[in-house]
Amino acid sequence: MSTPLAELHMHIEGSLEPELIFALAERNKVELPYRDLDDLRRRYEFSDLQSFLDLYFANMAVLRTEQDFADLARAYFARAAAGGVRHAEIFFNPQAHTVRGVPLRAVLDGLADAVRASEAEFGVSSDLIAAVLRDRPVPEAEAMLDEVLRLDVPVLGLGLDSAEVGYPPSLFVDVFARARANGLHTVAHAGEEGPPDYVWQALDLLRVERIDHGVRCLEDEALVARLVDEQIPLTVCPLSNVRLRVVDTLAEHPLRRMLEAGLLVTVNSDDPAYFGGYVDDNFARLQAELGLTAEERDTLARNSIRASFASPERKAALLAG
Repeated sequence: MSTPLAELHMHIEGSLEPELIFALAERNKVELPYRDLDDLRRRYEFSDLQSFLDLYFANMAVLRTEQDFADLARAYFARAAAGGVRHAEIFFNPQAHTVRGVPLRAVLDGLADAVRASEAEFGVSSDLIAAVLRDRPVPEAEAMLDEVLRLDVPVLGLGLDSAEVGYPPSLFVDVFARARANGLHTVAHAGEEGPPDYVWQALDLLRVERIDHGVRCLEDEALVARLVDEQIPLTVCPLSNVRLRVVDTLAEHPLRRMLEAGLLVTVNSDDPAYFGGYVDDNFARLQAELGLTAEERDTLARNSIRASFASPERKAALLAG
């Protein structure tokens, strides 16, 4: 691929590979409920988003210290760089750790340490996006934002993720308004399992700059027209959509229809340790099963850079190859 990639939809906790889970469990003396690596890998079959989230949160028990989070992020940067990624905007879930008794300072300091060094070490510029767990109480999201703003660490934006159905963006209007007022970029998961109305809410109520997933926008012609007209990026995750049964097979994925409609689509890995691959794996499978052309691949790569929150100078350098 001639154009470098930006990855805009990747949950750092979702890059926790089985080998690292066992290594961190040994380091932190955490007893795992798995006999061995093969036993753990066999559990990576999901019927829906919730079945994935159950395993995803259970495995986080091994993440305890600042060093754990730094090691996790560095492992991702090394793998992403090998796959052509040169800029990454990484989600992390503060609430998933603080509810386990892990101080947010440890999470942020560990991740920030890796982010500050990512370009020098791996050739990947990077930023952090704190994501609200939408299925937890709204006051908890407010408190999380308070602490993120209070701590002196580089956080680029606020996102919204976790179980979508039944937890509309409208619940978090005040949280996102305060994030914007404090200079944070805003993005939200919408239109994955949730209906197109959640995308409208994310745009009109939360005033987000990007929609994460968004594949169900195709069910609403007026929504598609708006997304095209305003060139609002959609951070699509094809392998994730298949593994979580949003679509049955990759051959049926609506990515090409989204491109043909003029949507500003990007390809991302979501939770690569759980969904069968990193961003380059997504592109390889799309080429093999969807017949993605070299021109389409280049368009998607350029879209990812255009859709990023990187500086104009960094975007120009990446687009120049």
